[in-house]
Amino acid sequence: MSGYPNYGYGDGYGGAPPSQPPYRTHPPPPQQPYGAPSAPYEAPYAAQPGYKPPKDKPHPHQPSASAGGYPPSSAYGNPFASLVPSAFPPGTDPTIIACFQAADQDGSGLIDDKELQRALSGYNQSFSLRTVHLMMYLFTNTNTRKIGPKEFTQVFYSLQSWRNIFERFDRDRSGKIDANELREALLSLGFAVSPVVVDLLVAKFDKTGGGRQKGVEYDNFIECCLTVKGLTEKFKEKDKAYTGSATFTYEAFMLTVLPFLIA
Repeated sequence: MSGYPNYGYGDGYGGAPPSQPPYRTHPPPPQQPYGAPSAPYEAPYAAQPGYKPPKDKPHPHQPSASAGGYPPSSAYGNPFASLVPSAFPPGTDPTIIACFQAADQDGSGLIDDKELQRALSGYNQSFSLRTVHLMMYLFTNTNTRKIGPKEFTQVFYSLQSWRNIFERFDRDRSGKIDANELREALLSLGFAVSPVVVDLLVAKFDKTGGGRQKGVEYDNFIECCLTVKGLTEKFKEKDKAYTGSATFTYEAFMLTVLPFLIA
Protein backbone atom coordinates (compact mmCIF):
# COMPACT_ATOMS: atom_id res chain seq x y z
CA MET A 1 0.00 0.00 0.00
CA SER A 2 1.53 3.29 -1.04
CA GLY A 3 1.19 6.35 1.11
CA TYR A 4 -0.24 6.65 4.57
CA PRO A 5 -3.74 8.06 5.09
CA ASN A 6 -4.42 10.43 7.94
CA TYR A 7 -5.74 8.06 10.61
CA GLY A 8 -6.45 10.73 13.17
CA TYR A 9 -8.36 11.24 16.36
CA GLY A 10 -11.85 11.19 14.90
CA ASP A 11 -11.48 8.70 12.05
CA GLY A 12 -9.26 6.05 10.55
CA TYR A 13 -9.59 3.29 13.15
CA GLY A 14 -11.72 0.63 11.60
CA GLY A 15 -12.10 2.61 8.41
CA ALA A 16 -11.72 0.97 5.02
CA PRO A 17 -9.00 2.05 2.57
CA PRO A 18 -10.01 4.97 0.33
CA SER A 19 -11.37 2.57 -2.33
CA GLN A 20 -13.81 1.06 0.15
CA PRO A 21 -17.05 2.65 1.38
CA PRO A 22 -16.98 3.85 5.00
CA TYR A 23 -18.85 1.85 7.60
CA ARG A 24 -20.05 4.82 9.58
CA THR A 25 -19.72 8.54 9.74
CA HIS A 26 -17.70 10.36 12.36
CA PRO A 27 -17.64 13.95 13.55
CA PRO A 28 -14.85 16.01 11.98
CA PRO A 29 -11.53 15.46 13.78
CA PRO A 30 -10.03 18.35 15.73
CA GLN A 31 -7.36 20.45 14.06
CA GLN A 32 -4.56 19.01 16.18
CA PRO A 33 -3.80 15.52 17.52
CA TYR A 34 -5.57 14.84 20.77
CA GLY A 35 -3.44 15.86 23.72
CA ALA A 36 -1.29 18.29 21.73
CA PRO A 37 0.26 20.76 24.20
CA SER A 38 -0.35 23.72 21.89
CA ALA A 39 -4.07 23.44 22.55
CA PRO A 40 -4.81 25.05 25.93
CA TYR A 41 -6.19 22.69 28.54
CA GLU A 42 -9.14 24.26 30.28
CA ALA A 43 -10.73 23.25 33.53
CA PRO A 44 -13.89 21.18 33.21
CA TYR A 45 -17.09 23.14 33.58
CA ALA A 46 -17.63 21.93 37.13
CA ALA A 47 -14.33 23.48 38.22
CA GLN A 48 -14.80 26.86 36.56
CA PRO A 49 -15.50 29.93 38.70
CA GLY A 50 -19.15 30.57 39.36
CA TYR A 51 -20.31 27.09 38.40
CA LYS A 52 -23.27 25.78 40.39
CA PRO A 53 -24.57 22.25 39.90
CA PRO A 54 -28.22 22.01 38.82
CA LYS A 55 -30.57 21.78 41.77
CA ASP A 56 -32.36 18.76 40.36
CA LYS A 57 -29.18 16.72 39.87
CA PRO A 58 -26.38 15.72 42.25
CA HIS A 59 -22.91 17.00 41.48
CA PRO A 60 -21.11 14.45 39.26
CA HIS A 61 -18.50 13.91 41.98
CA GLN A 62 -21.15 13.30 44.66
CA PRO A 63 -22.75 9.90 45.36
CA SER A 64 -26.47 9.75 44.72
CA ALA A 65 -28.41 10.09 47.95
CA SER A 66 -31.39 8.17 46.61
CA ALA A 67 -29.37 5.32 45.12
CA GLY A 68 -26.98 4.94 48.05
CA GLY A 69 -23.52 4.82 46.47
CA TYR A 70 -22.06 5.70 43.12
CA PRO A 71 -24.72 5.81 40.39
CA PRO A 72 -24.14 3.95 37.13
CA SER A 73 -23.12 6.07 34.17
CA SER A 74 -25.58 6.13 31.30
CA ALA A 75 -22.76 6.95 28.88
CA TYR A 76 -21.19 3.54 29.30
CA GLY A 77 -22.94 0.33 28.39
CA ASN A 78 -22.40 -3.01 30.02
CA PRO A 79 -19.10 -4.34 28.64
CA PHE A 80 -20.40 -7.89 29.16
CA ALA A 81 -23.52 -7.36 27.08
CA SER A 82 -24.30 -9.70 24.19
CA LEU A 83 -22.95 -8.93 20.74
CA VAL A 84 -25.61 -7.78 18.27
CA PRO A 85 -25.53 -9.79 15.00
CA SER A 86 -23.95 -7.93 12.10
CA ALA A 87 -23.35 -8.28 8.36
CA PHE A 88 -20.51 -7.48 5.99
CA PRO A 89 -20.52 -3.83 4.86
CA PRO A 90 -21.37 -3.29 1.17
CA GLY A 91 -18.30 -3.59 -1.03
CA THR A 92 -16.29 -5.74 1.39
CA ASP A 93 -13.31 -7.45 -0.23
CA PRO A 94 -14.31 -11.07 -1.08
CA THR A 95 -11.02 -12.24 0.41
CA ILE A 96 -12.11 -10.90 3.81
CA ILE A 97 -15.49 -12.59 3.49
CA ALA A 98 -13.86 -15.91 2.61
CA CYS A 99 -11.44 -15.56 5.53
CA PHE A 100 -14.30 -15.00 7.99
CA GLN A 101 -16.40 -17.84 6.59
CA ALA A 102 -13.45 -20.24 6.85
CA ALA A 103 -13.08 -19.31 10.52
CA ASP A 104 -16.84 -19.55 11.18
CA GLN A 105 -16.99 -23.32 10.85
CA ASP A 106 -20.37 -23.72 12.53
CA GLY A 107 -21.99 -21.02 10.37
CA SER A 108 -23.22 -19.09 13.40
CA GLY A 109 -22.22 -15.70 11.99
CA LEU A 110 -19.83 -15.16 14.92
CA ILE A 111 -16.28 -16.31 15.62
CA ASP A 112 -14.59 -16.58 18.99
CA ASP A 113 -11.19 -15.34 20.13
CA LYS A 114 -9.18 -18.41 19.09
CA GLU A 115 -10.85 -18.51 15.68
CA LEU A 116 -10.09 -14.82 15.18
CA GLN A 117 -6.50 -15.40 16.27
CA ARG A 118 -6.08 -18.15 13.66
CA ALA A 119 -7.79 -16.11 10.93
CA LEU A 120 -5.58 -13.05 11.46
CA SER A 121 -2.39 -15.04 11.80
CA GLY A 122 -2.76 -16.26 8.23
CA TYR A 123 -2.51 -12.71 6.90
CA ASN A 124 -0.15 -10.92 9.25
CA GLN A 125 1.54 -12.90 12.00
CA SER A 126 0.70 -14.65 15.22
CA PHE A 127 -1.13 -12.36 17.64
CA SER A 128 -1.33 -13.03 21.36
CA LEU A 129 -4.76 -13.76 22.82
CA ARG A 130 -4.53 -10.59 24.90
CA THR A 131 -4.13 -8.52 21.72
CA VAL A 132 -7.02 -10.42 20.13
CA HIS A 133 -9.19 -9.80 23.21
CA LEU A 134 -8.47 -6.07 23.06
CA MET A 135 -9.41 -6.01 19.38
CA MET A 136 -12.67 -7.78 20.11
CA TYR A 137 -13.53 -5.48 22.99
CA LEU A 138 -12.80 -2.25 21.13
CA PHE A 139 -14.61 -3.24 17.94
CA THR A 140 -17.67 -4.73 19.67
CA ASN A 141 -17.73 -2.78 22.98
CA THR A 142 -18.39 -6.06 24.78
CA ASN A 143 -16.33 -8.69 26.56
CA THR A 144 -18.30 -11.60 25.14
CA ARG A 145 -15.23 -12.72 23.13
CA LYS A 146 -17.30 -13.00 19.94
CA ILE A 147 -17.05 -10.97 16.75
CA GLY A 148 -19.29 -10.66 13.68
CA PRO A 149 -18.67 -9.92 9.98
CA LYS A 150 -18.82 -6.12 10.23
CA GLU A 151 -16.44 -5.97 13.19
CA PHE A 152 -14.11 -8.53 11.58
CA THR A 153 -13.91 -6.35 8.47
CA GLN A 154 -13.07 -3.30 10.59
CA VAL A 155 -10.35 -5.24 12.40
CA PHE A 156 -8.91 -6.47 9.11
CA TYR A 157 -8.66 -3.02 7.54
CA SER A 158 -7.30 -1.50 10.75
CA LEU A 159 -4.52 -4.08 10.90
CA GLN A 160 -3.55 -3.21 7.34
CA SER A 161 -3.23 0.44 8.35
CA TRP A 162 -1.30 -0.32 11.53
CA ARG A 163 1.08 -2.61 9.65
CA ASN A 164 1.85 0.23 7.22
CA ILE A 165 2.43 2.65 10.09
CA PHE A 166 4.68 0.20 11.95
CA GLU A 167 6.80 -0.41 8.86
CA ARG A 168 6.94 3.32 8.16
CA PHE A 169 8.48 4.10 11.56
CA ASP A 170 10.63 0.97 11.83
CA ARG A 171 13.23 2.78 9.77
CA ASP A 172 16.11 0.44 10.57
CA ARG A 173 13.94 -2.63 9.79
CA SER A 174 14.80 -4.15 13.15
CA GLY A 175 11.29 -5.54 13.67
CA LYS A 176 10.66 -3.16 16.57
CA ILE A 177 10.30 0.57 17.19
CA ASP A 178 11.91 2.54 19.98
CA ALA A 179 10.39 5.26 22.18
CA ASN A 180 10.94 8.11 19.72
CA GLU A 181 9.55 6.08 16.82
CA LEU A 182 6.58 5.02 18.92
CA ARG A 183 5.77 8.61 19.78
CA GLU A 184 5.90 9.58 16.09
CA ALA A 185 3.73 6.61 15.18
CA LEU A 186 1.10 7.54 17.78
CA LEU A 187 1.23 11.15 16.60
CA SER A 188 0.51 9.98 13.05
CA LEU A 189 -2.56 8.23 14.46
CA GLY A 190 -3.73 11.47 16.05
CA PHE A 191 -2.48 11.01 19.63
CA ALA A 192 0.00 13.58 20.97
CA VAL A 193 1.37 11.45 23.80
CA SER A 194 3.92 13.04 26.12
CA PRO A 195 7.45 11.59 26.46
CA VAL A 196 6.64 10.47 30.02
CA VAL A 197 3.64 8.49 28.82
CA VAL A 198 5.64 7.06 25.90
CA ASP A 199 8.29 5.80 28.32
CA LEU A 200 5.58 4.07 30.35
CA LEU A 201 4.14 2.52 27.20
CA VAL A 202 7.54 1.20 26.14
CA ALA A 203 8.12 -0.20 29.62
CA LYS A 204 4.74 -1.95 29.40
CA PHE A 205 4.86 -3.25 25.83
CA ASP A 206 8.57 -3.98 25.36
CA LYS A 207 8.63 -7.78 25.54
CA THR A 208 12.09 -8.14 23.98
CA GLY A 209 13.88 -8.39 27.30
CA GLY A 210 14.85 -4.74 27.55
CA GLY A 211 18.56 -4.11 27.55
CA ARG A 212 20.14 -1.19 25.78
CA GLN A 213 17.94 -1.44 22.70
CA LYS A 214 14.44 -1.22 24.11
CA GLY A 215 11.65 -1.42 21.59
CA VAL A 216 8.13 -2.58 20.85
CA GLU A 217 7.56 -5.40 18.36
CA TYR A 218 4.62 -5.50 15.95
CA ASP A 219 2.20 -7.60 18.02
CA ASN A 220 2.83 -5.47 21.10
CA PHE A 221 2.67 -2.31 18.98
CA ILE A 222 -0.88 -3.33 18.00
CA GLU A 223 -1.75 -3.90 21.66
CA CYS A 224 -0.25 -0.51 22.54
CA CYS A 225 -2.27 1.24 19.81
CA LEU A 226 -5.46 -0.51 20.91
CA THR A 227 -4.90 0.59 24.51
CA VAL A 228 -4.16 4.22 23.65
CA LYS A 229 -7.03 4.30 21.15
CA GLY A 230 -9.54 2.75 23.54
CA LEU A 231 -8.70 4.90 26.54
CA THR A 232 -8.63 8.06 24.41
CA GLU A 233 -12.01 7.31 22.87
CA LYS A 234 -13.56 6.65 26.28
CA PHE A 235 -12.06 9.90 27.57
CA LYS A 236 -13.24 11.77 24.48
CA GLU A 237 -16.82 10.71 25.18
CA LYS A 238 -16.64 12.90 28.29
CA ASP A 239 -14.52 15.63 26.69
CA LYS A 240 -16.90 16.74 23.97
CA ALA A 241 -15.34 20.21 23.71
CA TYR A 242 -11.80 18.80 23.26
CA THR A 243 -10.43 20.74 26.22
CA GLY A 244 -8.23 17.94 27.52
CA SER A 245 -10.30 17.72 30.72
CA ALA A 246 -13.26 15.52 31.63
CA THR A 247 -15.44 14.60 34.60
CA PHE A 248 -16.08 10.92 35.35
CA THR A 249 -18.33 9.23 37.83
CA TYR A 250 -16.78 6.39 39.80
CA GLU A 251 -18.76 3.82 37.81
CA ALA A 252 -17.72 5.31 34.47
CA PHE A 253 -14.07 5.41 35.52
CA MET A 254 -14.10 1.74 36.53
CA LEU A 255 -15.85 0.71 33.30
CA THR A 256 -13.25 2.67 31.34
CA VAL A 257 -10.13 1.19 32.89
CA LEU A 258 -11.01 -2.35 33.94
CA PRO A 259 -11.67 -3.84 30.47
CA PHE A 260 -8.09 -2.99 29.50
CA LEU A 261 -6.76 -4.74 32.59
CA ILE A 262 -8.76 -7.95 32.18
CA ALA A 263 -8.47 -8.40 28.39
